[in-house]
Amino acid sequence: AIVVSGNIIRLKEGGMTPVEAAQTGTREVVPALIASTVTTIAVFLPVLFLRDVEGQIFADLALTISIAVALSIVVAITVLPAAAGGWLKAKKLKSGYGDGWPALTDRILRWTDSRPKQLGWIMALLVMPLLACWIFLPKLDYLPPVKRAAIDAFFSFPPGMSPEVVNREIGDKLIERLQPYMKGEKQPALKNYYIWLWPGGGTIGARVVDESRIGELETIMRDEITQGFPDTRAFATEGELFGGVGGSARSVAIHLQSDDTKALNRVAEEGRLLLEKKFPGANVQANPNTDQNSLELRAIPDDRRIAEAGWDRAAVGTIVRTLGDGAWLGEYFDGQNRLPIILRADRRETAEALAEAPLVTPDGRVVPLGDVISLETAMGPGQIRRLDHRRTVTLTMDPPQTLSLEDALATLQKEVLPVLEAKLPAGANIRMAGSADRLQTITATMAKNFGLALLVLFMLMAAMFRSLRDSLVVVLTVPVSLVGGIIGLRTLGLIAFQPLDLLTMIGFIMMVGIIVNHSILLVDRTRIAQNQGFSLEESIGQAMNQRLRAILASTLTGALGALPMAVNPGPGSVIYRGLAAVIVGGVVVSMIFSLLLLPSLMRLMSGWRGEPSAGAASTHADAVPRAA
Repeated sequence: AIVVSGNIIRLKEGGMTPVEAAQTGTREVVPALIASTVTTIAVFLPVLFLRDVEGQIFADLALTISIAVALSIVVAITVLPAAAGGWLKAKKLKSGYGDGWPALTDRILRWTDSRPKQLGWIMALLVMPLLACWIFLPKLDYLPPVKRAAIDAFFSFPPGMSPEVVNREIGDKLIERLQPYMKGEKQPALKNYYIWLWPGGGTIGARVVDESRIGELETIMRDEITQGFPDTRAFATEGELFGGVGGSARSVAIHLQSDDTKALNRVAEEGRLLLEKKFPGANVQANPNTDQNSLELRAIPDDRRIAEAGWDRAAVGTIVRTLGDGAWLGEYFDGQNRLPIILRADRRETAEALAEAPLVTPDGRVVPLGDVISLETAMGPGQIRRLDHRRTVTLTMDPPQTLSLEDALATLQKEVLPVLEAKLPAGANIRMAGSADRLQTITATMAKNFGLALLVLFMLMAAMFRSLRDSLVVVLTVPVSLVGGIIGLRTLGLIAFQPLDLLTMIGFIMMVGIIVNHSILLVDRTRIAQNQGFSLEESIGQAMNQRLRAILASTLTGALGALPMAVNPGPGSVIYRGLAAVIVGGVVVSMIFSLLLLPSLMRLMSGWRGEPSAGAASTHADAVPRAA
């Protein structure tokens, strides 16, 4: 819309009637607008093939932007010309700066009028940005911490607590403490809450009526609601939108595997304490808990007595299961449902009563269970977790919000994993998973998608301009925008912590679709003027004179539109803060330096091909009247 209206106004200033200006002005820019629209949509095509959480977020974003851009060009070439032709007054408009920006155009042409100057600008604006991107690239992260205006608290109970004891001593007290806030007797008032408890642990969550007081609720939940329970660990934090119960999308898992249970639990507990020391404020959990040993009853078979009774170990195992939770015999299908068939004996409350349970042997004798097995009580793990068929304890750590995932992984690799590996027994294994794996995978995928987007852009430009050279000129403006995006991120980092997360990465792809539009407008207008018989210098001068106003206006609208989101985002838009900073920095820097890079590239490449050149900007003053 800016390009169409700018061209209509320019022609109106040149003396055309409103209808003539609307028709001619729209007709002149339609090819360039279609090219820029197609490229803007095309750069998002690789994003649509992403999967998992990232694909869902990016696909929605890409689809929304693509539809908006497609509809905008329809309005720009239909509604806008009709409105301009009918609403603009017939009197001649006067421009305060003539036909475009001649003074600035002349200066740019003088700065790029020799081969050394052209090579200097190209080296400075292509090589230096790539080097700056490598040096100043922010640390990588996975997904931004998206809060959901709720406080979640996680419990680890002492071993041996039965469900009845958990409900009576933990659950009832939690309800009692939450009720005054639920009724509004204490502030902040709660909207709702839930409690989910089980032997060994639990979680509770609560929402406030006034979401601006979520920080107060976190303090109350941490210092009041979850305190005072003997031998119980509790951790309260604001809930994450990306992530499940007990972890966020940024959580890193460290799998410790060993057949030596005691050594495994000891190293896991030392690892948990080490992680809490290295990452203050981080949420560190062990699964299963290293101190969750509980009293268990062990059945030790007496093989000689079992053989005398006419059984084997498998048969005795079935008998013990029958006397306990029950032995599974099979299923019964009633025509609609499958029902399990469980054989279960009468419940026996003590180990002594279980040992006296009478059993009938195959030869008809009756012997107590204690004759074929020995029952012992011992301490054992409340939960056994296996990964790849090996006993495993997993340490899960959510890095602090002010630490990027890349820095956290580097600290783990250098200062945590070597310490734990040295303490594990022989034959043990240790490896990282969770966001550590996902970050490496998605970063490689995003790099491939960015390269694919550039390839799609290059091929489209080559087809539209019917020139590989012009397509290359457009694509070579991308490095300047990349360094602009990084400058925007670094500037934002001075006032708020902002790593290079995945949503910020998508901002670079969006920015490519935006900044190439400026190059398309200039290259397209330059080639049109050359086809009309003008020299290259005259054509570049016309293109810059006639397109600078639209380029500057679109740059300002893009930058000023994204600036509020980067500087002062709302609660729902804070995840797009880095994306907005990339767009602001990219469009501004690319607009400034592309005005020097594009003329240098076009003039240098034309010299290689032996095209005639009219000399310099001195002929530009005569080119403007001829274009009119």
